Amino acid sequence: MRKWISYPHREGTISRQAHADFPAEAIYEREVGRSGFFGPATHLHHKHPPTGWSAWEGPLRPRAFDLNELPHGTPAPWDAPLVLHNAQCKLRIWRCDKAMTQLFRNADGDDLLFIHAGSGELFCDYGHLSYRDGDYILVPRSTSWRIEPASPTTMLMIETSNGAYQLPEKGLVGPHAIFDEAVLDVPAIDDAFRAQQTEDEWQVVIKRRGALSTVTYPYNPLDAIGWHGNLSVARVNWRDIRPLMSHRYHLPPSAHTTFVADGFVICTFVPRPIESDPGALKVPFYHNNDDYDEVIFYHAGDFFSRDNIKPGMLTFHPAGFTHGPHPKAFAKAMTDPKKFTDEVAVMIDARDALEQGPGLASVEWQGYVDSWKPKQA
Repeated sequence: MRKWISYPHREGTISRQAHADFPAEAIYEREVGRSGFFGPATHLHHKHPPTGWSAWEGPLRPRAFDLNELPHGTPAPWDAPLVLHNAQCKLRIWRCDKAMTQLFRNADGDDLLFIHAGSGELFCDYGHLSYRDGDYILVPRSTSWRIEPASPTTMLMIETSNGAYQLPEKGLVGPHAIFDEAVLDVPAIDDAFRAQQTEDEWQVVIKRRGALSTVTYPYNPLDAIGWHGNLSVARVNWRDIRPLMSHRYHLPPSAHTTFVADGFVICTFVPRPIESDPGALKVPFYHNNDDYDEVIFYHAGDFFSRDNIKPGMLTFHPAGFTHGPHPKAFAKAMTDPKKFTDEVAVMIDARDALEQGPGLASVEWQGYVDSWKPKQA
C-alpha cells in the first residue's frame, strides 16, 4: 500500500493538522468529504458553529427516534417493525419473549442480528449457539434459524438485501487488529442441538422478494449430524472489539468499521480512552458526509456527543447538511474533557438514501433538530 505525496491547497487561517491545534479565532472546524471519509476532503475553519442554525424548514433534517416505543412482542422476525430501508439495506427492531415455533429463512440476503438486550439460545442449520447482549450474529442468506430466549430479547436486525456481509480490509494495522478472526464463534453440533432433533412437525417460513412462503416438514429439518466448510453463522460481541485509537488525533468513524456490505458499512463504537493531547479534538468533528446517510443505534453507556439520548434510541442524519456534537458537548470538550468514553453504539452508513418505515413518525423526537441551537447550550 502506497500513494504519491500530494500538496493540498491552503487558504487563509488554518490548522496544519486536521482535527487538532485549531486557530484561536476560528475553533470550529468542518470537514467536507466524499466517499464516507475515504475520498478527497477539505477542512474549513469557521467563526461560528456549523450547526448553529436558528430555524429549519423542509423534510431534510436530523431525526431521532425512540425505538423503545415501537410495538413489542411480535411473534416472528418477519413481523418486526421496519425502521429504515432502501434497496440494499433494511433495518428492523424485534422483541422476542418466547421461543420461536417456526424456523425463519431469509432468501433475500444476509441478516446481521445485534442483540440489544436479553440472552438465550439460537438453533440453525449449523448447530447451536448461545447469545447474550452485545452479540453480533451473522446469519448467511437462506439459513434456517430460530431462537429460544432465556430472557426477553431485543435485537436490531440489519438485512443486506441481495448481498453478503464481509470484513473490512485493515490495511497498515494488519488483519488481527480491531478483532482477530479467532474470536469469531460458530454453532456447535452439541447435546442441545441433538436434543431438538425431534420427529415433530415443523414449518420453515421463507422470505423472498418480501413475500412469505411456508414449507412444512414432518420432522425438525435442523437435523445435521456434522458439517465442514467456511460458510456458517458467526458470532462476535462488541466486548471482543479492541478499537483503533490515537491520543493525538480523533479518528473518523470509518476506523471503527466492523462489517462491509454492498452499499453500506456497519461500524461499532465501544469504550475507549479519549484523546489526551492538549491540541487534539476530543469529540466527533463537524462534518458533511455528503455521499452517505448516517444512522446510529445507541446500545449502552453515556453518549458523550449527544444530549437527551438513551439506549434503544436511533438517530438518522441524511446526507446533505453539516452535523456534529451538541453545543454543550463541544464546550465541555474544549474546557473540561472526559478521560474515557463508555458508550456502545452501532452505526450504519448507507450510500443510497434511506426511507422511514411505516409508524416511525409516531416515535420521533420532534425537538431533535432544535437541540443544536446555541440557546440550548
